[in-house]
Amino acid sequence: MTSRPFGSSGVSVPVFGQGTWQMEGDDRRGAIAALRAGIDLGLTHIDTAELYGSGRVEEMVAEAIDGRRDDLFLVSKVMPSHATRAGTIRACEQSLKRLRTDRLDCYLLHWPGSHPLEETIGAFEALREGGKIRAWGVSNFDARELERALAIAGPGKITCNQVLYHLAQRDIENEVIPWCEKQNVAVVGYTPFGRSSFPPRGDGGKVLEQVAKRRNASTRQVALAFLTRLPSLFGIPKASNAEHVRDNAAAQNLTLDANDIAEIDAAFPRPRRRSGIPML
Repeated sequence: MTSRPFGSSGVSVPVFGQGTWQMEGDDRRGAIAALRAGIDLGLTHIDTAELYGSGRVEEMVAEAIDGRRDDLFLVSKVMPSHATRAGTIRACEQSLKRLRTDRLDCYLLHWPGSHPLEETIGAFEALREGGKIRAWGVSNFDARELERALAIAGPGKITCNQVLYHLAQRDIENEVIPWCEKQNVAVVGYTPFGRSSFPPRGDGGKVLEQVAKRRNASTRQVALAFLTRLPSLFGIPKASNAEHVRDNAAAQNLTLDANDIAEIDAAFPRPRRRSGIPML
């Protein structure tokens, strides 16, 4: 699996990982088998959260990674409602228990909340110093919120920002990606195929199909390659069956040329420059 430096973490991480949002609604046995198949194919960046299924997804991940923990880059998230200093530490310890591990490779604040960010970041640093997390980051932060976190934490501390990113939702290209690239913060895109049917209908879908045919690839592989075309970008597609996992993993072998990128860019134009970003 192709890897690249993951922000300021000091480690290289596979460009494509595995998301687990809403996995609690999938067939448990099939979902766990899919996660294991992905690990076998090199999709060793596993992303989860205490929010997902009220902890049930973390328990599913624990079963899937049993005996493979040292092969993984394991990420979880604290809910903003828990993100006081003491609450963040407690939430992390509960996630570690559900995941049956002694450490996370990265721990994220799931989205900006009402508790003072100074408390959350203080807890992250305490967890890092205590060896319970190797690095920390944020999720669903726009450029203004990232700037505030930087002012509190200082440079080199924010490892990543996990954000919504798919062909029909490219808002992060206006401000978030440039900010993250300047500060050496990895950008992890979630829901890379959107929430509606894929490939999309209309001219955009036709362009994807044309590029896919030209490249002897699937439309999903083309989308993933486009969404990770920059060195700062990573993707965490969710797949609940082994067939989809294999399709996602094969995207590592696809490199789009300038013409491919230009065609997709024209078919799915990014919005006019604006602040703020959407989230799911």
